[in-house]
Amino acid sequence: MASIRDIARIAGVSPASVSRILNNDPTFHINDEARKRVIHVANKLHYSKGKKKRGPKQNDPQLSIALIMRHDHAREIDDPYFLNMHMGINDEAKKWHLRIDQPFKMNDQEKDWSILANYGAVLIEGEMTPEAIKSIQTINHNVIFLDVNTNILNCNIIRNDFVEKTTYILDLLHSLGHENIVYIGGKSSIMDLDGKITTEKCDLRETRYISWMKLHNLDQYCHSFITDWSADSALKITDQVIQLKERPTAIVVGSDPMALGVYKALNNHHISIPDDISVVSFDDVDINRFLTPTLSSVYMDTKEMGKTAVRLAKDLITENISIPLTVTCHGNLNKRESIKAIN
Repeated sequence: MASIRDIARIAGVSPASVSRILNNDPTFHINDEARKRVIHVANKLHYSKGKKKRGPKQNDPQLSIALIMRHDHAREIDDPYFLNMHMGINDEAKKWHLRIDQPFKMNDQEKDWSILANYGAVLIEGEMTPEAIKSIQTINHNVIFLDVNTNILNCNIIRNDFVEKTTYILDLLHSLGHENIVYIGGKSSIMDLDGKITTEKCDLRETRYISWMKLHNLDQYCHSFITDWSADSALKITDQVIQLKERPTAIVVGSDPMALGVYKALNNHHISIPDDISVVSFDDVDINRFLTPTLSSVYMDTKEMGKTAVRLAKDLITENISIPLTVTCHGNLNKRESIKAIN
């Protein structure tokens, strides 16, 4: 059962205020908006003064959030992008006294989707098929998709501004004299309820790169090299980049783990960064400041993204939100030594 402290935290008032409001204290004066909010939250959380307060505390389903992860722990260790996101989710949930459960992962063989009905809200990493989304929404209306950069109809989405930041990077490189720019990245995948990838499509960074190059009449230099998101694959594919008839003066990389592979490949071929080729990436993990040269990268605050997802989940649980919401989390390019103007 939800406690007075739970209601106070979510409603944004003191526990004493909640107690006096719910007990209809005629001597207590507070603005009508706060009073209505407390009563609304209490009703949403099924608070009852008549229930026993002694004995073991039971978990209220309304105060719990299901997290459906796409990647396993090993992927998190290799890519802090997701690790930081989950840290943000857990930190914000503790702040609001919400419980985070992981009933199953997308790559589990057995998944009982019906169990999602037992949660106040559901957070799902990555994009799913329209059929899967409709099926999940019939089980739980309060579904939020994280790290999705497609406008899914009738869905709550927390996304990054990959399109805008890719444009910013390309504009910056162009202002420094670069025209022969290539892109190295991976695909975005769409899963069904079984956790199987049904479709792989262009990542928004690649899509924006291609459209930007065409818009600036640089079609002859437009080359996107797509592999998986690992450093090893990026190392191998950079060998192909180097073999282009006209070697690029700049490389935009979809993620920092891949950028490590790019760095290694260029070093193996004695190609200097940034004197011969400028390199810029996404994620901006801590190690970037210790590379030689230091890596320019877009800082995507995925920890804050995770926190934002929990705050939206809280609002979906406690407020009457009638329209799907899309929240865009903006990144910031930290320019370091890996970018240089063409002399």
